[in-house]
Amino acid sequence: MAAPAPAPAQPAFSLHPSRRPVIYATHGIVACTQPLAAQAGLNILRKGGNAADAAIAAAAVLNVTEPTSTGLGGDVFCLLHHAPTSTLHGINGSGPSPSSLTLQKVLASLPPNHTEWRIPAANPLSVTVPGAAAAWCDIVTRFGSGKVSLREIFDDAIRMAEDGFALSTFAGRWWGECAGVLRGSGREEMLLAGRAPREGEIMRVPELARVLREVAERGRAGFYEGWVAESVVGEVQALGGVLEMEDMAGMGERGSEDVDPVFVEYAGYKLWECAPNGQGLVALMTLGILKALQERGVVGKIGGEGGMQHNSPDYLHVLIECFRIAFTDGRWYITDPRTNPDPTAALLSKAYLHQRSTLFSPTQTNPTHPISPPSLYPCDTTYLSTTDAHGNSCSFTNSLQNGFGTGIVPRGTATPLQNRASSFSLDPDAPNCVAPGKRPYHTIIAGMVTERVPGAAEGEGGEKEGGNGGEGKGKGVKLNGERIKSVMGCMGGLMQPQGHVQLFMNLLVFNMDPQQALDAPRICLGLPGDRFAITKGVCLESGISAATAAALQALGHTTAEITGYERTTFGRGQIINYNYTHGEDGEERIVYSGGTDLRGDCQAVGY
Repeated sequence: MAAPAPAPAQPAFSLHPSRRPVIYATHGIVACTQPLAAQAGLNILRKGGNAADAAIAAAAVLNVTEPTSTGLGGDVFCLLHHAPTSTLHGINGSGPSPSSLTLQKVLASLPPNHTEWRIPAANPLSVTVPGAAAAWCDIVTRFGSGKVSLREIFDDAIRMAEDGFALSTFAGRWWGECAGVLRGSGREEMLLAGRAPREGEIMRVPELARVLREVAERGRAGFYEGWVAESVVGEVQALGGVLEMEDMAGMGERGSEDVDPVFVEYAGYKLWECAPNGQGLVALMTLGILKALQERGVVGKIGGEGGMQHNSPDYLHVLIECFRIAFTDGRWYITDPRTNPDPTAALLSKAYLHQRSTLFSPTQTNPTHPISPPSLYPCDTTYLSTTDAHGNSCSFTNSLQNGFGTGIVPRGTATPLQNRASSFSLDPDAPNCVAPGKRPYHTIIAGMVTERVPGAAEGEGGEKEGGNGGEGKGKGVKLNGERIKSVMGCMGGLMQPQGHVQLFMNLLVFNMDPQQALDAPRICLGLPGDRFAITKGVCLESGISAATAAALQALGHTTAEITGYERTTFGRGQIINYNYTHGEDGEERIVYSGGTDLRGDCQAVGY
């Protein structure tokens, strides 16, 4: 008998060098992780919608075309710039734990030999109330143009879900890798003839189209009440979870939360993030510690003539150590500010950042501070950026956490449910300890960068770092004497704050354009196979030299080179820059320049 044919070889990540151009446009750009979603966002811009409308159109299509990463079963965070009022707003669209989820109930569900400090991802107790549906509706209601309805915004997503779409390269890979976790009575809705669909095959999810129609017609109630909510709750309870209809109804009534973004200023630019329970504080603390080191004279100039060069050993050593210090604090203190004290002002105070900077040594790693970020498993998330002809913009991220989240698919919904409660701590003394009706430490974050308007008075735009500087809680931050420079983000669990800092530095310190900033090799704390503890390990992306790796090892770091498809470890980012110009009539105009990540199926489109 002849031997079976060998399995086809995995295609190379890239057979030949390739180049992505910077995209320029004046009426708006949509940059996201799937080409079909980018085009859906652009369609809405052409119909008169604004950046907020386009973001939700793209998010809805991503729900269809990349459901391993995102969808109505997950959560949302976003930043929005409202150009007419020059105000920056934040939306926290993360849902709470079920009202009956207690630490005691979690511990009782775990086997005696369980040693990890979190709820296992596949445990039905890891399901939190999905916040995405509330956020999608609220973003359109509060910040949309009013020129396109939610039904119009969902049109492309509904059409693709019903008629079918051709699966893209990375989406096909992830679907195949994650299909094994799918379970529940709706499992077959996410499969093609009982298996994962493959790259280039046509996939249909008509059940999801029905859910989208329900939300389009009824708003938040379409997801958090009625047959959709009943299916979600029934499925979770059948598998041993504790989600109740009251938990769903509560999210539907409250909706998402308006939050005031927070910032740290570095090199004359401000990096803005959502306040906790997201981990944007880790990015801000990293920049703040780096700034403190330079103010103290411990670290010299970065970039330019005579300064540390991009991805040089001394530069990467500083970044790695600053990341480690920031994560040490972030993984402990970041939690739901509705149930615990908000640590933002304290962690971003100049005195505290200077104090934490003393842990840095330019000649060796510091092994004395513990590093235990909440999630070192690869996280599946989508990030997108949008801008429009009026100067509005949206930095948006939507996630299920792990691939297909818990894997639980309620019947008739084609909506996998997230496993976000696995980011709670099981340490009863930790601020982030699991509790009823509480939102966990959240990995997904969205970023924006502002710059001072040329000629603005020195006193303008001078809010205190760490404070919200807003009109009042949740009313937004007025950009007095400032303007948007970049709309940017990088998805991928623990990688996200690290990606934000690296993109910020690439753009504004090393003077790269958006595409160069995204193409540049990155680093990420941890090593392949690490779970909940990072010691001295750091992943270096292909393109960082062996000499640099050796120099880092001499400083005490343990390094691993990451190549090929595993480069998705470093996230998938999008950037849109604002470039302010003046025409012959002297009127100011904005030319947008956009870039998108080579580590996925990403695309940026504009007009």
